[in-house]
Amino acid sequence: MELTDQVALITGGTAGIGLEAARLFVREGATVIISGRNAERGAAAVADIGDGPGSVRFVAADLADLQSVGALAEQAGPVDILVNNAAAFPVATTVDQSIAAFQQMFDTNVRGTFFLTAAVAPAMLAKGAGSIVNVTTMAASMGVPGASGYSATKAALASFTRTWAAEFSPSGVRVNSVAPGPTITEGVLVEWGDGVAELGKGLPLRRTAEPTEIAEAILFLASPRSSYVTGSTLAVDGGATAI
Repeated sequence: MELTDQVALITGGTAGIGLEAARLFVREGATVIISGRNAERGAAAVADIGDGPGSVRFVAADLADLQSVGALAEQAGPVDILVNNAAAFPVATTVDQSIAAFQQMFDTNVRGTFFLTAAVAPAMLAKGAGSIVNVTTMAASMGVPGASGYSATKAALASFTRTWAAEFSPSGVRVNSVAPGPTITEGVLVEWGDGVAELGKGLPLRRTAEPTEIAEAILFLASPRSSYVTGSTLAVDGGATAI
C-alpha cells in the first residue's frame, strides 16, 4: 500500500473523478478527507467507498466561499496530499456567458483553490514533504468552443502548478497537474450532454475517459512513484494535445 500513514484532502470528492481518486487512495491505505457542498451527497460517497486499508470522511465546503475554504483547511488539519479537484464548469459561448456563472467559476476554480492551497501548504513545508495535484483540463491548452471561461480558470491552475513547484519544491513539496480529456461523469453529462461523446470521437483513442482512468493518474502523481516529478502536467486526454 503506497499511501499508508498519509492524510489526503480531495476537493470535489463526492462524485466523478474526485470520488474515484478517493476510492483509490483508501485502497492504498490513506486517511482521506473528501469535500463537497452537499452533505447528503458526501454521506453517500463515504458509504459508497466503504471500509478499506485506509479510511474516508466528509467535510462540507464551498470553495466559492473563502470562509468555508478556511473552515475546510482547519477541519482537515495537516495533510500530506492535496488534490485540487473541485470545479464549477457551466458551459456557454463567450457571447452568452453570464456574469454570475463566470464569477462562480473563478471564485471556485481559481480563488478557492489558491487560498485552500495557501492554507494547507505551510504544514507540508514545515514537514519537508508533501504532494499537491491540481486537476486541470485539456481545454487549458487548446480551444474548445463553449469552454472559454472554464478553460481560462484551468489555465490559471496550470500556472499555479509551475509557480508552486518553484516555490514549494525546494522544501520537499511536489506540485503537479493532471489534465483530463473528455470524461464521462454525472456533472459533465448535465452540462455537455452528447457533446462530451462527440469530443471523444475526435481524439486519437476515439473515446471518452472513465473517471477511474483520470484517478489513476492522480494517484501516480500523489504517490512515491513520482518522487522526482514536480512542476509537470500529465495529459490524460486520449491524445488530444498530441494533435
